[in-house]
Amino acid sequence: MRTMISVRALSRTTNNRLQAYMLLLLGVIFLAVAKLGILNSYSLGELLFGLGMLTAALFKPNRLMLAGLLTTLLGVGTILNFQHFIPGNQFLAAHLLAIGLALLGIAWMSHRGYISSDIVTPGLLILGVGVVEYLQAAHLTPPTFLPFALSLWLPGSGLLVLGLIHLATSARK
Repeated sequence: MRTMISVRALSRTTNNRLQAYMLLLLGVIFLAVAKLGILNSYSLGELLFGLGMLTAALFKPNRLMLAGLLTTLLGVGTILNFQHFIPGNQFLAAHLLAIGLALLGIAWMSHRGYISSDIVTPGLLILGVGVVEYLQAAHLTPPTFLPFALSLWLPGSGLLVLGLIHLATSARK
């Protein structure tokens, strides 16, 4: 049994569109702040991308809560590393702890009925993180990749793209 929680008891289409509009709004705000150069010196990109997805998940939890939780926890590990709260040689351990906490959260969401138990999204997300980490360790990513991922350009562009995808898929239904 799936339990739907939402800000309002609205129809499915309305919640889908509200979620898409929230993603678009947050994406535009982050892009505007990134263009102004505010907060770009901090490593907040990954964390704010996750928090943006979690904010939009308030309207329809089963669509973005998994990705938002995982990205937010990975962002916390990234901030702790780049602010020198944990040593650089423990970066992988911090990401493994974040993934473990996210998996516990995913198990809780599945147990509570917010998400289905047969989803593959967490595995795909973790695989994606592993591929990116490997490419960075092997120096196969472009030199501008890390500054992009740590700045506000990542949440701005990522949330904008997610908003457009969600708007397109909500219009089909």
